[in-house]
Amino acid sequence: MKQTNRKADLPLLLLAVVLIFLIVCPVGMIFAKAVMQNGRLDFSPAVQTLLNPENAHMIGNSLLLGVLVVLLPTLIAAPLAYLFSRTKFARYRVFDILFMIPFMTPPYIASMGWILFMQKKGLLQQLIPAAAGCEKIFFTLGGLVLVMSLHVFPFMLTMLKNAMLNIPSSLEEAGAVFGAGFSARMRKIFLPLLSGNYAIGALLVFVKTLSEYGTPSTLGKRIGFEVFTTEIHRHATVAPIDFGSSATLSSVLVGICLCMWMLQNYITTRKSYNLVSGKGARRVEQSMGKGATVAAWAYIVLVLLIAVGVPYFSVISTSLINLRGYGLAPGNFTIAHYVELFTENEKGLSALKNSVFLAVTSATICAVLGTLLVLAVRKSHSKLRKVVEAIGLLPEMLPGIVLVIGIMLFWNQIYNILPLYNTIGIMVLAYVVLFLPYTVQYVTSSFTQISDSLMAAGQVFGGSPVYILRRITLPLIRQGIATGWMMTFIIAFRELVTASLIAPPNTLVVSTFIVREFEQGSVSVGMAMAVLCVLFSTTALLILNTVIDHRKVH
Repeated sequence: MKQTNRKADLPLLLLAVVLIFLIVCPVGMIFAKAVMQNGRLDFSPAVQTLLNPENAHMIGNSLLLGVLVVLLPTLIAAPLAYLFSRTKFARYRVFDILFMIPFMTPPYIASMGWILFMQKKGLLQQLIPAAAGCEKIFFTLGGLVLVMSLHVFPFMLTMLKNAMLNIPSSLEEAGAVFGAGFSARMRKIFLPLLSGNYAIGALLVFVKTLSEYGTPSTLGKRIGFEVFTTEIHRHATVAPIDFGSSATLSSVLVGICLCMWMLQNYITTRKSYNLVSGKGARRVEQSMGKGATVAAWAYIVLVLLIAVGVPYFSVISTSLINLRGYGLAPGNFTIAHYVELFTENEKGLSALKNSVFLAVTSATICAVLGTLLVLAVRKSHSKLRKVVEAIGLLPEMLPGIVLVIGIMLFWNQIYNILPLYNTIGIMVLAYVVLFLPYTVQYVTSSFTQISDSLMAAGQVFGGSPVYILRRITLPLIRQGIATGWMMTFIIAFRELVTASLIAPPNTLVVSTFIVREFEQGSVSVGMAMAVLCVLFSTTALLILNTVIDHRKVH
């Protein structure tokens, strides 16, 4: 029996070794680099880095930005969540798609769109000359908070809407029967029941804000607002290179994020309410007068106009402008920039090919490795399985830039043994490490719906483990594998921070090409690539949704 268990645990042990090498070692290297000097323990450089007034100010900036980018999305999302869960607007399913567009748009592309729209003599001032001077208001901390909030508010909207949908209308009706007015019911019944879900959503938004690199690097730098990610990136890429400071700041960022995750787990276990049970619960639409309906439509249109209309109008129109000096003048539009990407611009075409190669390769490796991980964890009964699963999900809990710094340090250290650093292979490896949790989560979700009786039936009828895997298990989890593959492909195709840190010399991908063209003045070419990037990602997402819907029907 013990021999059988050892054989069953062998794949898990092999995967544990692989994951420790790919994930744990780079993370450990960050902490080692922060406190080790010349092979001995030395905390003084780390302490000096943290006590540096500039770094202390930067940490304060990051925390302030995180708090503000929690508050503003809350104010934007809360009314929408109520409209889409408790009123007749819940019938309009199209809003579920429309309000996910800002979240699916790469943050650096959206921020570039806002910069083009709001800058001096930008698109807004060309359309409305009276708006001259408004750039002084936008290019401040308030503008940075606005742009980042417009990216994350759909996530907060989804969290709040789903929580509101689970609150039975009978609870509000009971409050009304006992004489509580609308404001009292909101304060005494509705909001307390939402507090747990809101706290979880707020913490996730806070962590995502601290981890975000795209918007702070494009808009934040213009206003001199440095945060964790931009400082870590600067120490790792701008001479004089200081990996020690980069590792120290990364360690602090990891510590903050882990504290937030622990707080989230505490809230999940202590502040959640069981509102869904076997007993049926009905939802009653709140009646709305004509004035309230008009105000609701106006608010929905305004949010969509600001969150989707402005950045997409800026990006698309700029990609079609022939001469920037003439702006939106009639006759100054052309598709030449798109043609140039596929004909004359060799770097643009190369960037597209590199992005497709990296996305396909990393998505495929993640699909294989993630599926093997879930299969091994499910088959094993040892205590090691929870540890291995936790390691596989660890990249999701850590900021991407921190993991990439760890990969840089670790693979540079073992370059003489495995010369992968400074090649396209290190980018594939980094993408696999960053996006492995997507496959693990989707395949695990598929597995939870499979009854053990199916496997037992296969064994009873003489099926070998390979046969059961091929004819029973894989067909039942293939949707989860396909979903994980597609999500990895979409995110890897437009990834910025990894490519900007560890891409080999003269190797561009779509994201770094867009940023380079934007910063060097070839804005129209960069925005043409941005449009293609968004179209590519959106098409892939629509295909994914179509496949999932088709599977559900059949």
